[in-house]
Amino acid sequence: MPESSARSHLAPPTASRLGPWVPTTLEERLDRMESLAAIRQLPSRYAVALDSRNIDDLVSLFTPDVRVGRDQSGREALAAWFTRTFRTFQASVHFVGNHAIEFDDADHARGIVYCHDEIEHRDSGEWHWGYLQYWDTYVRVDGEWCFERRRFHRLYMVDAAERPRLARDVDHGSDADQALTTHYLPDAYPSWHEFWERAEAAAEHDPDRRGD
Repeated sequence: MPESSARSHLAPPTASRLGPWVPTTLEERLDRMESLAAIRQLPSRYAVALDSRNIDDLVSLFTPDVRVGRDQSGREALAAWFTRTFRTFQASVHFVGNHAIEFDDADHARGIVYCHDEIEHRDSGEWHWGYLQYWDTYVRVDGEWCFERRRFHRLYMVDAAERPRLARDVDHGSDADQALTTHYLPDAYPSWHEFWERAEAAAEHDPDRRGD
């Protein structure tokens, strides 16, 4: 099981579907509404900056001390990483969909973002497309919401002429997803494993009702 699946990125709803932090004043409630709008801008602006290869705008969406790999940090290091990673691609399209957000407090939040992506490979001219999720953490720095971290989880990526297969079932070789430390879906969800453990346990006690 991938390391990131040790716990669910979004906790089960408690007092609110917007996370464990519950504002207690009108000002805090209004601030949370504005924060929701600001956080929802981040994935869309990330997609536009990435597809236009506007690296300066892209890294400005992250905290100034963003961690890059194991031994580097900062926006300059992140800009170098994006440049190395995406110079092997030509055009790309990142279409952002569902975005679930939870607040831990007034200045810290977490989210899961769905994305359909298409990438043109420079060496072959082939188009690949697929679906992925970003598991994000957000923090407010000097009044601005930023990405603190983005974890990349791939459902599948295939040639545009092929039918999709789950990413974990494909031999990727030197696929660029590996450079992005991909965690595969749906295996990244703890609930995915819990469901099948319960389903298999139930089937053992009731084999005549086992599903196909």
